[in-house]
Amino acid sequence: MIDIKRAHAEFEHYLDGFDRDNEKIKLKIVHTNEVVRCAGEIAKRMNLSQEDRMLAEVIALLHDVGRFEQVRKYDSFEPATMDHAHFGVELLFESDDPWIRSFVASDQWDDIIREAIGRHSDYSVGCIEDERILLHAKLIRDADKLDNCRVKLVDDMKVLVGMDAEEVGAQPVTDIVFQACMDHKSVRSADRITKMDYWISYVAYFFDINFRETFQIIKENDFVNRIIDRIPYSNPDTREKMERIRQMVNKYIEMNTSDLQSI
Repeated sequence: MIDIKRAHAEFEHYLDGFDRDNEKIKLKIVHTNEVVRCAGEIAKRMNLSQEDRMLAEVIALLHDVGRFEQVRKYDSFEPATMDHAHFGVELLFESDDPWIRSFVASDQWDDIIREAIGRHSDYSVGCIEDERILLHAKLIRDADKLDNCRVKLVDDMKVLVGMDAEEVGAQPVTDIVFQACMDHKSVRSADRITKMDYWISYVAYFFDINFRETFQIIKENDFVNRIIDRIPYSNPDTREKMERIRQMVNKYIEMNTSDLQSI
């Protein structure tokens, strides 16, 4: 069985190498802890085995180690500076004395941990044939997006998108971004032009949720409406598009909590 206390202790030791008062580091510490909590809640609601619950927690604990290194090297979270998910896999697994052994003594779960961390920030989970690897690849993506809902509600707007909420709401929505939402698709990073596009891409996260249990948490917390309502939409066309997106996404959430079984 995975020694989760050992894993947490090793992670705290790793964090001692950073300035915990650095705002970016503080954000990632809080995010990591919340993703661990979200992963545990999803796994509990899915009635997964104790082993899979512990595995989900370890993956959540380690999923963003590449982010910490990105801050150390570049003082940035910008995707252009580093593929943090793939770099995290390199840190944990690709050495003669793999760092992952400091967190998990046995190598029996290595393939699952490696794939789940490596795929967690991809546009889509892709094709994974092994059912257990696929389960955990989807679970960490759901847990990550759940905490991103919290982040979008509590973090300063200038930190999130680089300008005040009023400035964001005055901007237009790019056609390709709006159409992606209407087609029930996530927004590709390269398609985001305006800051409003960025905000819509956060709402479009809901189209990449994998489990009914996660949809239930989203519904219980009214995340769709709360995120959309954080921006005052002074641009009339943007306001009209956001209301269309609100209705469509809420309908999508309702469908996935009322009718569908776990994917």
